[in-house]
Amino acid sequence: MDNIENEFNDALESEKLSKSTKYDANEIQVLEGLDPVRKRPGMYIGSTDEHGLHHLVTEVVDNSIDEALAGYCTEINVIINADGSCMVIDNGRGIPTGIIEKEGRSAVEVVLTKLHAGGKFGGEGYKISGGLHGVGVSCVNALSTKLTADVYQNGKHHFIEFARGKAVEPLKVIGSTDRRGTTITFWPDPEIFETVEFNYDTLKNRFREIAFLNKGLVITLEDRREGREKSDKFEFKGGIVEFVDYLNTNKNTLLGSPVYFNKFNHNDKGEVINEIEVCFQYNDSYNEIINSYANNINTEEGGTHLDGFKNALTKVINDYAVKNRIIKENEKLSGEDCREGITAVISVKLREPQFEGQTKTKLGNSEMRNIVYKAMQENFGDYLEEHPNEARELIMKSVTAQRARDAARNARELTRRKSVLENTTLPGKLADCSEKDSSLCEIYIVEGDSAGGSAKQGRDRRFQAILPLRGKILNVEKARLNRILENAEIRAMITAFGAGTGNDFDESKLRYNKIICMSDADVDGSHIRILLLTFFFRFMRPLIENGHVYAAQPPLYKVARGKEEYYFYSDDELNRWFDENGRKGTTLQRYKGLGEMNPEQLWETTMNPEHRVLLRITMDDAIEADKLFNQLMGEDPELRRQFIEENATLVKDLDV
Repeated sequence: MDNIENEFNDALESEKLSKSTKYDANEIQVLEGLDPVRKRPGMYIGSTDEHGLHHLVTEVVDNSIDEALAGYCTEINVIINADGSCMVIDNGRGIPTGIIEKEGRSAVEVVLTKLHAGGKFGGEGYKISGGLHGVGVSCVNALSTKLTADVYQNGKHHFIEFARGKAVEPLKVIGSTDRRGTTITFWPDPEIFETVEFNYDTLKNRFREIAFLNKGLVITLEDRREGREKSDKFEFKGGIVEFVDYLNTNKNTLLGSPVYFNKFNHNDKGEVINEIEVCFQYNDSYNEIINSYANNINTEEGGTHLDGFKNALTKVINDYAVKNRIIKENEKLSGEDCREGITAVISVKLREPQFEGQTKTKLGNSEMRNIVYKAMQENFGDYLEEHPNEARELIMKSVTAQRARDAARNARELTRRKSVLENTTLPGKLADCSEKDSSLCEIYIVEGDSAGGSAKQGRDRRFQAILPLRGKILNVEKARLNRILENAEIRAMITAFGAGTGNDFDESKLRYNKIICMSDADVDGSHIRILLLTFFFRFMRPLIENGHVYAAQPPLYKVARGKEEYYFYSDDELNRWFDENGRKGTTLQRYKGLGEMNPEQLWETTMNPEHRVLLRITMDDAIEADKLFNQLMGEDPELRRQFIEENATLVKDLDV
């Protein structure tokens, strides 16, 4: 009987296994049309958060920019409508409206409903374009509840409407017109996106950038939402020269006017196959700002065009310095030395750009490295020969940077993470956590021994580390690297984080997934936080870019009524509670600092993941962030006074 039962069980298990591992042609799903986009939107637009939402606008505008690059579009208008839609209007040639015989549909419908359909795949529609992959506007259609296209062409007004990527009816003529161009209006799908509310400032910063890169192009942005009505117009006849001036706003510039050159390369037929446009200027800061673009796409990860620029810059400066006996042959300057204080914009336009992925963050065309290198070598070399005084000033600045960098080397070695075999110890003041998986760990940066003591006692030792700092750290905006790395508190942070700094920063070695700035809820606490953020922004920028940095939100008030205690994080919260519950029989405590809380209170209000409030520090626009840090933490006190005057009304409760 036992044998029969065992055989039955074995057969049953075998049948289960057979069913669970069944995999044949019937298991294969084929997604038609734009279904793949709706099924996996992140593959096409990067994410479904606010960044992905604004990527939709960029994809539509990119098509208008392509018309501008081709010489047919001079104006682009973007409107955020009160009904939640976004409208992009251009005065280009208009999407072709004729019937594509092979498809049996109008070109407008095909472009808006098929991936990889467009005039950018070897035809003569566009010589240079940014929306290379041809999935842009069709993806916008797929991820919108509704999209309409108005095409003004050859005296006729054509119209077509879509619902979640599918045409409601074919393209039709609804009137006559003397206009020319295309208007795309779309309503983002709330089933796809975490938010469907457009951020005006995010779009404003992007369109300003596009206008800088296309001299003479007019871009307007208008917000028609109730209570938020505003508009901006961008037109820069000076192009990237004005861009560099803008980036250097409020900075003390060197070398007089910016260095600028523009070079076109032609094929055997005399046709332009690529264009290189470069502008740069030095200032007296210790940071480098280099923005690179290919076909108007911000190549945030650089690429071959940026490599060519950097290599040529270093080569030209060293060759001139050795030739004119300013430095010796064996004293050559490094790339970092030559780029200290530089602000540069490199913009290339080419026929067949090769980008890494649909997000287009790195240019891969190998020929562009040498093309930019030669253009830079020729033009910058001529500049130095023609401006000997400016050349000497630049080289002496680089020599000073080299000496400071040499002095910083020893300090860096003290902070760089070593292997276990070298027996490097973490900072003595660090109370580390026991968890070894860095993705689960977090570190609180706390000002003062009192708050640090409470945090150490109140934390969860398994995954929470505490690093107390003594006083305010050095303002890195006003100091060179060697002085920064000599600062004990900064050294302690670098060593604790384990990922290095600057060009040596390696995110894979980061010992904590969350870095939490925990300071008092007063003016001093805010100052400490901005000092920390300035350091992270200048020397560990990937921490902010990749979402590792947070600000703790300690409570401002505690209300006790009998045995019950309530914590409030703002005046509005407190006042609402009193409005609902009255003030009778209560005691109110206003916290002046973290040190006033005992370990249990600090854990419950500020450190317990189930109840705490953390503010993630993001950096949606590096250009504006750089300007703000320079304004708040730089050398010019007048800029800070101006900022305070402009924003004083935003402060509701100033506790001095």
